[in-house]
Amino acid sequence: MAHTNFHGIYPILYSFFDEDGRLDRAATRRQVEGCIAGGAHGIAVMGLATEVGKLDVTERRQLIDWVGEDIAGRVPYAVTVGEGSVPGQIEFVKAAVAARADWVILQPPAVAGVPEAEYVRFFGRVSDGAAVPLAIQNAPGLMATSLSNAGLKELNRQHPNICLLKGEGPATYVQQLIDDTDGAFDIFGGFAGIQLPDTLRAGAVGMIPAPDLFDPQVRIYELMQSGTPENVAEAERIHRELLPLIVFMMSSVENFIAYGKQLLAQRLGLRNGAARQPSIPITDFGLEVMAHWAKHLGPLPGA
Repeated sequence: MAHTNFHGIYPILYSFFDEDGRLDRAATRRQVEGCIAGGAHGIAVMGLATEVGKLDVTERRQLIDWVGEDIAGRVPYAVTVGEGSVPGQIEFVKAAVAARADWVILQPPAVAGVPEAEYVRFFGRVSDGAAVPLAIQNAPGLMATSLSNAGLKELNRQHPNICLLKGEGPATYVQQLIDDTDGAFDIFGGFAGIQLPDTLRAGAVGMIPAPDLFDPQVRIYELMQSGTPENVAEAERIHRELLPLIVFMMSSVENFIAYGKQLLAQRLGLRNGAARQPSIPITDFGLEVMAHWAKHLGPLPGA
C-alpha cells in the first residue's frame, strides 16, 4: 500500500562548476530543465555520487535553493540531508522545506559501532516537527552505517512520518525489506538502476538514479507500470541495452562522478563536465566511451 504519492524516476542532480570552480548557476538550471523535459517524475539532490562531500555548507544551501527555484513546483522535489548531528539535520530539513522540497531523505551519520537504538533515537529527534514526509537512505555496503530491517520497522512505528526509504541494494534486498517491515515504507531503489525491472517487480515505487541516462529509465518504469507482456518485454530489452554503461559507471562512486558528469554534460550541451578536485583522472579512452554513449542516447530535450 502506498503511503505517499511519490513514485517514478527521480534523477539526482550532479554539482556542475564553472571555469573558476564555483557552482554554475546556468548549468544547474539547464540540468533541471533537461530532466523535466526528459520526463522525470521528480528530481532529487545531494546524493552520494553528486560531489556533495566536496561542497561547503554555503554551497549546499545555495544548490538546494537554486534547484527548488528552478523546479518551481512542476515535479516533486527531494533533498538528501547528511549532516552528522541532530541539530544539523534539523536545520537542513528546514532549509530544504524553505526551498520547496516535498520530501527529505536522511542519511545516517558515518559513525561505526553505535547501537542501532541510538540511530532510531537520532532519526526520531530529527523527524519531530518535520513539515514534510521523511525517508532514510539505507545502503548496506555503500555507507559506513545502516539500519537493520527490524530497526527500520521500529523507526516507522515510533515515527510514522518516516515513511519512505531509498533502499540501496539488489532487488532481493528490496523485496526482503518490504516483507520484514510489513510494507511500512514506499521504497525507491538506487544502485544506478542496475536491476531496475526486478526492483520494480519486488515492490519499489521508483528509482533515484544519476541523471546521465535517466530518460530511458523513465521509459522502463512506464512500460513496467503498464504491465502488459509486450511492454514488459520492451522494458527488459531497453534495460539490457543500458547495462554495459551502468556497469561501467558502477565500478566506484568516484568513477561515477568523473564519467557520469562528462556524459551528462555532452547530452546537455554543457562545456564543463569536470569533477571538483580531488578526483580520479579521466582517460582519453574513457571519454571516447562517454562520447559513444552520448551519441547513442542522444541529446536531452533543449540541448
